[in-house]
Amino acid sequence: MTDSNTTISENTNDFVVQPLHGQERFVAPIDETPVQEVDSVDESKVASSMWADAWRSMRKNPLFIVSGILILMILIVAIFPGMFTKVDPNYCNLPQSLDGPGSGHPLGFNQQGCDVYSRVVYGARTSVSVGILTTVIVTLFGGIVGALAGFYGGWLDAVLSRITDIFFAIPMLLGAIVVLQMFKTSTSIWKVVLVLALFGWVTTARIIRGSVLEAKNLEFNTASTALGSSPLRNLFRHVVPNALAPVIVLTTTSLGSYIVAEASLSFLGVGLPTTVVSWGGDISDAQSLLRIDPQVLFYPSLALAITVLAFIMMGDAVKDALDPKSRV
Repeated sequence: MTDSNTTISENTNDFVVQPLHGQERFVAPIDETPVQEVDSVDESKVASSMWADAWRSMRKNPLFIVSGILILMILIVAIFPGMFTKVDPNYCNLPQSLDGPGSGHPLGFNQQGCDVYSRVVYGARTSVSVGILTTVIVTLFGGIVGALAGFYGGWLDAVLSRITDIFFAIPMLLGAIVVLQMFKTSTSIWKVVLVLALFGWVTTARIIRGSVLEAKNLEFNTASTALGSSPLRNLFRHVVPNALAPVIVLTTTSLGSYIVAEASLSFLGVGLPTTVVSWGGDISDAQSLLRIDPQVLFYPSLALAITVLAFIMMGDAVKDALDPKSRV
């Protein structure tokens, strides 16, 4: 007895396994496709993985080098702000309001008499922390939802996809403003992180769902099933690693977007409280001084722009390395 995917040849007793959907391959006759010398494979070379090829490509890309140096510097400033300034960012001396640069204060003072340079340095910790924490939660939660929906399909895919569509219809910034109005008394950065993650996971879920749908019908998954591997093991051991490339690209570019979102919420007065030093809060406080003393607004805006640009550049470099078709 044979199933629908197996046939027996008329002249022999050989079993021929028919390919599953998505595994069909066309093989042209040898005499119609003569093998050229340039198509030969050097079997003496050690085989490399997609990730190794991507790393070789990235480390030769000037965009990756520049963005990597910028991100490394930003992370050092965010983790060790005391190495760059000894001034307390919350110490303000009102008589020094809007004073220019001086000894130990290279960027001058804001309207409250706080050191601008110290607030820019310590603001990096808040903004980068919100961006990284939000990205991690979004990637984990959205990745799990998308992977389960794409791999198992059926009613689970239908339910998760409809939930995803509901959240996808809500603009992230608008939804965050509405939800954060209920937590204005909280001073923790976790309220901003969780709210941004609440409305940001849908894009990751949709992308990894599509990648899993493509990867689950490939030959390596069929071979693993034939060797006795369980579906859950196949999902996390074979399918998900082969579907991660577009998610990694999205993660590197989205991190900058979450930093901008946090700054926007703080600028609108619904994000972090004024007691927490952040670039968005300083930009909000300095908006009324644009004509009087624009440098108070310029420095936190410049730090925010450089940070976001660095992560976007890193995302472009990773995209070029993992997707050869996107290279010019």
